[in-house]
Amino acid sequence: FIPTEDIHCTASIPLRMYTDMHCMHCTDSFPKSYNMWYLCAVFPAGAGGWAPVESNKYQWLEVDLGERTEITAVATQGRYGSSDWVSSFLLMFSDTGCNWKQYRQEDNIRAFTGNSNADSVVQFKLQQPVFARFLRLLPLDWNPNGRIGLRLEAYGCPYKSDVARFDGSSCLLYRFSPNPTSSQTAKDIISLKFKTLQNSGTLIHTEGQDHTITLELHKGKLLLHLRKDKSVSPGPESHMVVSLGSLLDDQHWHHVAIERFSGHLNFTVDKNNYVQFVRTCWNINFGLMFFHKISYGGVQCHGSQRVMSRRNFHGCLENLLWNDVNVIDLAKQQQQVSITGNVTFTCAEPVSVPVTFAGAQSFLQLPGAAQHLQFRTWNRAGLLLTFDLQQQAGSLWLYLSEARVRLQVHKAGGYTILVDVTAGFGLNDGQWHSIDLTARRGHLTITVDKEEDSTAHASPSFPVVSGNNLFFGGMLAHVDSNASHSCVKNPFNVFQGCMRHIHVDNNAVDLIKVQQMLIGNYSDLQIDMCGIIDRCSPSHCEHGGRCTQSWSTFHCNCSNTGYSGATCHSSVYEKSCEAYKHQGNTSGLYYIDVDGSGPIKSQLIYCNMTDKTWLVIQHNNTELTKLKASSGINQHLAYFNYSADAEQLWAIITQAEHCEQEVLYHCRKSLLLNTPDGSPFTWWVGRTDEPQTYWGGAVPGSQQCGCGLQGNCIDSDHYCNCDADRKEWATDSGLLTHKENLPVRWVVVGDIQRPGSEAAYKVGPLKCHGDKNFWNAAFFNKETSYLHFPTFHGELSADISFLFKTTAASGVFLENLGIKDFIRVELSSPTEVVFSFDVGNGPFEVRVETGDVALNDDRWHRVRAERNVKEASLRVDGFPNATQKAPADGHIHLQLNSQLFVGGTASRMKGFLGCIRSLQLNGRTLDLEERAKITPGVRPGCPGHCSSYGELCQNQGRCVEMYNGFSCDCGLSAYAGPFCQREVSADFKPGTSVQYTFKEPYELNRNISTQSSSIYSDLKLRGENVSFSFRSSQSPALLLYVSSYYREYLAVLLNRNGYLDVKYKLQNSRDAEVFRTSVRNLANGQLHRVSIRRLSETVSVQVIYSLTVQGIYYVTVQVTYLTYSVPIQSGELDPEIARLNSQGFSGCLSVVQFNSVAPLKAALLYPNTSPVVVIGSLAESTCGSPSPANPYPAETTHSLSDHLGTVGTGELIVNAIKSDSALIGGVIAVVIFVILCALAIMARFLYRRKETFHTQEPQGIKPEADSPEYPFHSEPNSQNILSENQKEYFI
Repeated sequence: FIPTEDIHCTASIPLRMYTDMHCMHCTDSFPKSYNMWYLCAVFPAGAGGWAPVESNKYQWLEVDLGERTEITAVATQGRYGSSDWVSSFLLMFSDTGCNWKQYRQEDNIRAFTGNSNADSVVQFKLQQPVFARFLRLLPLDWNPNGRIGLRLEAYGCPYKSDVARFDGSSCLLYRFSPNPTSSQTAKDIISLKFKTLQNSGTLIHTEGQDHTITLELHKGKLLLHLRKDKSVSPGPESHMVVSLGSLLDDQHWHHVAIERFSGHLNFTVDKNNYVQFVRTCWNINFGLMFFHKISYGGVQCHGSQRVMSRRNFHGCLENLLWNDVNVIDLAKQQQQVSITGNVTFTCAEPVSVPVTFAGAQSFLQLPGAAQHLQFRTWNRAGLLLTFDLQQQAGSLWLYLSEARVRLQVHKAGGYTILVDVTAGFGLNDGQWHSIDLTARRGHLTITVDKEEDSTAHASPSFPVVSGNNLFFGGMLAHVDSNASHSCVKNPFNVFQGCMRHIHVDNNAVDLIKVQQMLIGNYSDLQIDMCGIIDRCSPSHCEHGGRCTQSWSTFHCNCSNTGYSGATCHSSVYEKSCEAYKHQGNTSGLYYIDVDGSGPIKSQLIYCNMTDKTWLVIQHNNTELTKLKASSGINQHLAYFNYSADAEQLWAIITQAEHCEQEVLYHCRKSLLLNTPDGSPFTWWVGRTDEPQTYWGGAVPGSQQCGCGLQGNCIDSDHYCNCDADRKEWATDSGLLTHKENLPVRWVVVGDIQRPGSEAAYKVGPLKCHGDKNFWNAAFFNKETSYLHFPTFHGELSADISFLFKTTAASGVFLENLGIKDFIRVELSSPTEVVFSFDVGNGPFEVRVETGDVALNDDRWHRVRAERNVKEASLRVDGFPNATQKAPADGHIHLQLNSQLFVGGTASRMKGFLGCIRSLQLNGRTLDLEERAKITPGVRPGCPGHCSSYGELCQNQGRCVEMYNGFSCDCGLSAYAGPFCQREVSADFKPGTSVQYTFKEPYELNRNISTQSSSIYSDLKLRGENVSFSFRSSQSPALLLYVSSYYREYLAVLLNRNGYLDVKYKLQNSRDAEVFRTSVRNLANGQLHRVSIRRLSETVSVQVIYSLTVQGIYYVTVQVTYLTYSVPIQSGELDPEIARLNSQGFSGCLSVVQFNSVAPLKAALLYPNTSPVVVIGSLAESTCGSPSPANPYPAETTHSLSDHLGTVGTGELIVNAIKSDSALIGGVIAVVIFVILCALAIMARFLYRRKETFHTQEPQGIKPEADSPEYPFHSEPNSQNILSENQKEYFI
């Protein structure tokens, strides 16, 4: 083969490969069928190649490079002039020819793709070089019409190293030069390689004047300990531990580097594994810490007792480097290095041959009696050993159950258990564990890890002696029919893991002979290697998810993290209060995750859902703080700790459209900014850590207060009220609104030392509204139009979320391409969204079909796609989530290199027509609007939100379109709030009433109130809708009264028995009609809802009773047509109503509505612009809430301890901080509605034309009485006007 270009070393060249018979250590006793010559021979060019006599899965080609070499690439070719080639293979390496390790690409792919013919050359550049003497290639697949055939070339560079071996009681001590300060640098590096069979031992230990650093191997993991002397830094921060790596006791070389730079430590274990950055809060300087000496292999070389005793390292170290100093070379020369114990400069390794049980068909069969074995696994269950007892007495089963060793003896011919004991615990931790099995004279013992606490005993009444065969890890599918196992299948899980040090008949089993088929039998085993992989190191679980694993996969426990998915990648919370609001949520506490799947943690924050959605972040001191002059105190310094950390705060402020923070300063003889020309006495510091010398209401750099900017300070010579330095109290207050400086982190108050000086200050919470990301949208009006952005980087985890609306049948939402990899999300049809990608394993698709629901309905639809190392998922709106598992053995890195296309494609597929909004990739929002401003065929923004969100407007609220979003107009509703869902209520006392007068048209024209009536005094109403809620314990009581200038009226009252009476008088010549409900006493202090509907002669009364469950009854009645009669004389009023009116009403009235008029709402919220008269004291309350749990109005912001509301996805927090009893002892009331209609009364009536002052007859088309669209309010241009007639409404 032709040499390749340099790969990771100075000059990668084809390497010499020895073909002597003796080079094949561990394979020199194979049967002749293995054809030893071809096993070793390599033909770089020309005829020939390796071709074993038999083509099966037991063949391999092993190459001896003569010495340890840096291998950077391999190349394969089929056998010359034949149809023999290998199409896939495994690559393994070893230093000694034993204890092999498999090379994996991307830490996940074990198989290499080979040749597709006999002539072409396929070369693989190794992602990380391999340092080894021996290579082994194992064919997995080959040409089905030929045989295994191969020519092989390896590329690399010579490798030189210095090695030292430590026996577990020895160490090296390196002493620095006498004048180390002269050689101190801004960057220091300690690096080494190690290999060992022991899972614990100290590698490095060094001590400074106040610090120690220790690097130790503990249970196969590297721990870096950073310690401070407790006298310098008491508390838990005096000790920091960082853990990296796993399964490092595998007798293979591992590289470690500790690098100091810029106040950080960079701790690396194996370049292809993991890099951990540790912020050293102590400003560690290695040059100072390592002033004296550094110890390798143990602690005792220091002779210090400042650290606890640790086990010394037992194994080999290579290339010990302190910056550019070779410590092992100095030790050989006996310069600056002292040696304790037995340290040799060669690496003599003990031989340990493991065997891997990887699959369901794996087993090892051996003759004899088993006494000992060691195993390691991640599985909690699996068969370790089984055998038949002599004389067919039964069978013994030794297996893992719930991560404990369990031994059972079953009676022959069934599952009757004669012996059952357990020992050990937590044995699925990936560590090596030993089992000793002893059976002597009716006594059976199992011991785990040679510990007395992990020993179990049994005393069977029969001898426990094995028969002819031992089965490890599994069993034969079919065995001898005479054996007791013949009819017994393995009742336990198969074992997946590694075993070693198997002892049978008091002798260690030579597993190499088993591999050569000289003893025993086996199936689907990997002998002379342990293939265990730690899939949790590094962990693919994000955001603090806890990783657990089995042999073949891992699982992430996302409990209490705030994230979900296979790798805890996706946040379960919304990114802003705006997002919660548009799910229909009301004011409350919510978890906000400002960057979604990004690194910033979620935070519990109060959302104040008013017309604007305010996000309120409290701090530790929002109360007014008073200051007085004190001797010796020149300044007062106040720090503010917020409920969110600095990173969360800045993300929230950046995302918001507007932020503000109120600051207030009360003063008497205390200067604030010392304007106009003096140095300020008071200043504050915000996010930029720079002093700010302006106050609320002013602009940065002005050294003014709000009054100075507006020109209305109490002294025109100064720019702040307090700078007038008067003896009277003055105030400077205002809002800080420049987001770059927010929030206020601390305040310095200076002028408080003078006699008579007094001051008080207050810094309010940080409040922000608007979400620039939530409404960020672009409209694509051409199939060829698109937006492009930088390459999307989502190598291991990628999530894409957005909203879209369209009328097109298909189109590509976004696409990003690589050389071979790609990622794409598209609308493939009106009812299907497809998420597709390729990470090197071939195209992969996840589809969501919506059935009969079309997605091109010009409404907003949400799409969320996620791809990680375990699976890919796609969700559309609320449809079931579609998921596809990733291949267990395949590429995991998504490698893209082109621009990201949004709304179009680089692959000439059909582009998207419509709107895309809030596009987020891995938690970061792309600014579609900004890019759309400069892109032809794309417009920023996308109106038309009411079609999707209009249903959020409740209780007759009307959806109003806005550029960014929508709002609910509650003008025709008795409710208020952002979605017209908040009850407008008031507590009434005797003497309190509200009178609402329906104005004349000419008066309405002069009234600017949007709450004014659209029902006029002259209307001949054929019907009305009246509704309200009430809560009272008073009976009798007048709840509502409506009257006209004539004798007609409607009264709603509670009689003396608490029953609801509805009293209609529609003719002055007849008595009033009374409708009485059959509902039990309503004067019970509970909340009830009343609705009265009259249409022509039909009246229905509906009562929603809060507690009692009764039937539902409807009865209709023909009543007298409403006609107007002679005016009521002054003082003429129904005696019963007059009596009740004089008593007054005590209770709660809520959401009162008469047709389209809400008189109570007008009186409470718009008293100055509505035709209302309020008698007595009237204030809004929450008494009309069905559950009076929240005593505060939704529009009022309170401290966190006072807030009640919704958290996360809508779960209610009741007195989250203030009252535990509400959470524990509260009663969940299920309100069951009882609807009762008034008894119908049929009455005949005489029609009598009403007198009028108009010269024309009333005209108009009479609507159908039964029409559901019949209007219960009249338009302002109605001609049925009686100027003298006024209708009054009393509450």
